[in-house]
Amino acid sequence: MAQHPFPGRRFGGFLFDMDGTILNSIVAAERVWGAWARRQGLDVDSFLPTIHGMRAIETMRRVGIPEEVLEVEIAGLVQAEIDDVEGIVEIAGAAIFLKSLPPERWTIVTSAPRALAEKRLAVAGLPVPPLMVTGEDVVNGKPAPDCFLLGARKLGLAIEDCLVFEDAPAGIRAGEAAGAAVLVIDATHSHRLDTPHPSVAGYDALGVSSAPDGTLEIIAKG
Repeated sequence: MAQHPFPGRRFGGFLFDMDGTILNSIVAAERVWGAWARRQGLDVDSFLPTIHGMRAIETMRRVGIPEEVLEVEIAGLVQAEIDDVEGIVEIAGAAIFLKSLPPERWTIVTSAPRALAEKRLAVAGLPVPPLMVTGEDVVNGKPAPDCFLLGARKLGLAIEDCLVFEDAPAGIRAGEAAGAAVLVIDATHSHRLDTPHPSVAGYDALGVSSAPDGTLEIIAKG
């Protein structure tokens, strides 16, 4: 029997990061970002580990891309990512798990732009929730809590009643800052993160039970 990540605790809803949490896009993302980094004269090996879980605007600002060309650089990068989806797959068990949830009780909260998010979800065979939060929807991206706070509001829930599913340090910090409980998905990690939050490798060992009041409990499957 797998270990129960939140024994006895029920949640009003679930907020899922996308890349690295419900689908694996690392190979495609690093192909595109690696090509961009080489054009900028950056050290690719040290740069690529910094891109995950954050919006392109924060990443590009961090490496000093001038504001006057930022919009053009982001547009080109996003289009390249939309065009290159080879190798994108769901995290094990994610599709079945998401489809088992009441549609009004979960959403995706991603740093990706909506067009890119919809393309990657389609390639991975994952459902697109009607109330998805994407990078364009907030002024401040992860690790700021804005996106998860917005996700909770869209579901009509208090953030304290939500469980955030995350994989990246920036997203984990955003969930913490928002005041949500956090479950770390470490399917794409080569090394275990130093985190106080429970971690699982994927969704095959997880199930969910729904109470008459609509609240959800994570259950561990044998």
